[in-house]
Amino acid sequence: MNTSGTFNSRIFLRYLHLVFAAKSSEQQRLRKDLLRKQCGGVNQSLVNLNKIDLKNFIVDDQHGIIYCYIPKVTHHLRLLTFIKAYKRVPYLKDLLQKLIECPNADVCLRVLQAKLKHYTKFLFVRDPFVRLISAYRDKMLNYDQYFFKGYTDLPYNHEVAKKNGLRPSFYNFIQYILDPRTQTYAFEPHWRQMYRLCHPCLIEYDFVGHQESLQEDAQELLKMLKMENDIKFPPSYANMTSADSVMYWFQSVPVEDRRKLYRIYEEDFQLFGYRRPTELLDD
Repeated sequence: MNTSGTFNSRIFLRYLHLVFAAKSSEQQRLRKDLLRKQCGGVNQSLVNLNKIDLKNFIVDDQHGIIYCYIPKVTHHLRLLTFIKAYKRVPYLKDLLQKLIECPNADVCLRVLQAKLKHYTKFLFVRDPFVRLISAYRDKMLNYDQYFFKGYTDLPYNHEVAKKNGLRPSFYNFIQYILDPRTQTYAFEPHWRQMYRLCHPCLIEYDFVGHQESLQEDAQELLKMLKMENDIKFPPSYANMTSADSVMYWFQSVPVEDRRKLYRIYEEDFQLFGYRRPTELLDD
């Protein structure tokens, strides 16, 4: 209230903004502290940068930004580079492509190391089990041609499957991931572990966003990048997989298989602060 005893909405909104900013900053500090703690003992050196997979790192030299894109977390952030503030200019490339196209690999490697040290680096993560459900819903329930051809044992194509309402069950999908033959090879990026895509123990991120707090985190990121006045972050998809629906999806998966699955994704749970889903794993 002001001195006359009446409510001042502008002061109140400013107060809420300050409270939110302080909460967001503290949340970022906790997330980054957790990464440092979980990565303790891991050599965070960029000397061997050419030996890791860089396909998911997108660099923007004009703004000094590097974004590690994780499939089935959010497509919105990848689109940041193509809307208003970026004016659709073609200066974006993934780091791997930059390294491949470079005429002097050693020089370019040192340049990339400098960029990873000095640019603003960010990523967005998601509850690992919810991310798996989202991958299944998107690729299998929607009869994605590429995934039906390459990642199912069905003796017919996606068109025949869709016409007859045939598709792998979620149980089948989990069995595929648990199969030792699948684990012999690098997982397809839509269900590959997030830490294997973005290497958080090698690269020190300036911002770690969560899908579960996407709207708030995106606004905080835009503020950090000084783009909050140029970009309006779009609303989240209404049909995003909810963490509350996990039990429903996993009811067809035996407890022992859930535990095996958790062991595969355990580092993602621990590194990014997601709780162990005891309701799924404990009898």
